[in-house]
Amino acid sequence: MKTNLSLKELREKIAEKSRIVTTIFEEAGPDLDFTKVKCLEGDTKSKIEKLQALNAELTDLKVDYEALVAIDQQREIARKLNIDFNQPGNSLVLPGQGKGGSPKGEFKTLGALIMEKRDQWNKPGGSVEIAMPEMKTLFETGAGWATESMRAPGYVEKAARPIAVVDYIPQATINQAAYVYMLESTATLNAAEKAEGTAYAESAFVLTETTDTVRKVTSSIPVTDEQLQDVPAAEAYLNQRLAYDVRRRLDLQVLEGNGTPPNLKGTLNIGGSLNTQALGTDPVPDAIYKAFDLCRINGFAEPSVLFINPLDWQPVRLLRTADGIYIFGSPLDAGPTRIWGTPVLVTAAVTANTAITGAYDQFSLLLIRSGLTIEIGYDSDDFTKGKKHMRATLRAVMVHTRDVAFCTITGI
Repeated sequence: MKTNLSLKELREKIAEKSRIVTTIFEEAGPDLDFTKVKCLEGDTKSKIEKLQALNAELTDLKVDYEALVAIDQQREIARKLNIDFNQPGNSLVLPGQGKGGSPKGEFKTLGALIMEKRDQWNKPGGSVEIAMPEMKTLFETGAGWATESMRAPGYVEKAARPIAVVDYIPQATINQAAYVYMLESTATLNAAEKAEGTAYAESAFVLTETTDTVRKVTSSIPVTDEQLQDVPAAEAYLNQRLAYDVRRRLDLQVLEGNGTPPNLKGTLNIGGSLNTQALGTDPVPDAIYKAFDLCRINGFAEPSVLFINPLDWQPVRLLRTADGIYIFGSPLDAGPTRIWGTPVLVTAAVTANTAITGAYDQFSLLLIRSGLTIEIGYDSDDFTKGKKHMRATLRAVMVHTRDVAFCTITGI
């Protein structure tokens, strides 16, 4: 390790250095013009060298951080092993050996048996006879003590997409079956200067009642009485997996739900004046910036997050200058979590070739009618077959109050 910093101090250092690197790229702009970088002094060459030095520092800090995390994990393993291996063991009574009068049930080693005859082998030319147990069947795993292999605790989950999209969407509760609000559908702003004695300019405003209905997301599984009774962890396992299944579906629906009942209405299908920016011949970062501008120009809103598929983010992360310098950090770096200053969530919840952005913090709302509920009961002939059904339910509505504050980037 190259530092004596604590885990907390290392985290703070990594965050600090990352902010500096982000500022450098923001100032360099899409053309990577390092003459525009004001947070570093010197010519372009010296600025790039300083940037590379910062990346090297970040790499060292990350290596030290990972080393400390590994040490901490090893300490915990050692602690558990210390507990496990310092418990009293079971003792075994083995049959007696030899003719020297050792009591039945007492085990004596070969050395102990020889020492009992030391008065014989201590004389000149003396010899010693040691009676050994009769050797019959070879004591082996097939005809001896069966080996025991203990199963590790818990289980390893099947690979599945992490839930993260809803973390970027404001959430609240609702106590009715629909979210009803007044939407200004027309706003004709005709304010104008007028001469004395002339008619005032006339504007027009129209409000439209808008309704978004609460939808239900569900999952269920049948389970036998024996499984629940004989394996205490089975119910907790099923609770966890059913809950994840429902939350994963909700995480997808808030972006891609088609709005046709019983589906929620996701960002891709809000209709109206949802902005669309095609990639065309632009580099991906340029198309993303233009999408941000559509939200600003048409929706007068600042995008709060970019949702993008890992395959679409890959060419962005691998962008290089003409002389081979990685724009978003060398392969040794963790990589950026922002683009043009806006947070990026790389997630498979977004279908490849289309990214989604918008002012979610201002003009979207995920309203929960009833939180995640796990229930268990009988279905049909479950009672006579000795089984039950477990089910998970969540009711919610996804609301987008200003469609022009959102945009899709297509053709990535």
